[in-house]
Order: sequence, then structure tokens, then C-alpha cells
Amino acid sequence: MDKPQPPAAPTPDAATPPPSRGAARQLSRAQHWQRTRRLTAILLLLWLTTGFCAAFFARELAGLSVFGWPLSFYLAAQGASLVYLSILAIYAWRMRKLDRASAATEPHA
Repeated sequence: MDKPQPPAAPTPDAATPPPSRGAARQLSRAQHWQRTRRLTAILLLLWLTTGFCAAFFARELAGLSVFGWPLSFYLAAQGASLVYLSILAIYAWRMRKLDRASAATEPHA
């Protein structure tokens, strides 16, 4: 008796449709969200570090002065607020850039 032969691997030809655009869009979205999460994690870590270090190292920072004020006072009164404001500005700027790059790769309906 003859053994049945396993099916041959399909050969690519002109009749094979190209990969769907949906698969490319999913990859683009996955990259977009990966970059968004990374940016958010980095900025949250900066926020946490700023808030924690200003309070935890206040005695050590009091020895340094900025414009005649102790650095610990400056960070508590102004510096931390400026860092938070810059975190917001960086987030808005970078997310606008990421969203535009993501929108450019998606097909328009």
C-alpha cells in the first residue's frame, strides 16, 4: 500500500492577497501604547522623585542656597511646582508628537 503524502507547503503566487491593513494598524497601535506607557512611567517616576526627595532630603538641601534661599525651601515653595509644570508640558508635547505619528500610519476611511 502506498502511504499518503503530506500536503505540500503552499507556494506564494500572484493570487495570494497581501497582508491586511488591520494587522499593520494593530502593530502601530501596540507601538503607540508601548511608547505612551513608557513616557508615562518615566514622568511619574520623575514626579515621585521630586516630591520624595524634596521632603526626605530637606535637612541636607538646606545647606545649599539658590538666590539666597535654602534649596529645601526653594524646592518646597517653587521648584517642585516648576518641575510639575514642566512634566505636564513634556507630556503634552510628546503625546502630540506620538499621536500624529500614529495617525499618519493609519489608513483614512
